[in-house]
Amino acid sequence: MKFFNKLTPAQTERLALLSEELGEAQQAIGKILRHGYESCHPDIPKRCNRDDLEKEIGHINLAVSMLVECGDLISHGSIALYTGAKRLSIGKYLHHQG
Repeated sequence: MKFFNKLTPAQTERLALLSEELGEAQQAIGKILRHGYESCHPDIPKRCNRDDLEKEIGHINLAVSMLVECGDLISHGSIALYTGAKRLSIGKYLHHQG
């Protein structure tokens, strides 16, 4: 069944997963900006903010792969092209990257 946005429930679920994982990555980034990469939650001293960011980026990669593999009109080739274009254009906006 498709809705007004012409998405199937499976497509909607995959996009919701990606959105959720992006939000969790944003939260991990916020903690790193406030407390640093090596800071740990007092109740979980073995897992630092760096670990949380790595985990969330892994989850994002899975969500993106699911969109590609399930044929949601997203391709690794197009993603790679946009990645390359961004790599070429972003330099003028960055202040501290080599």
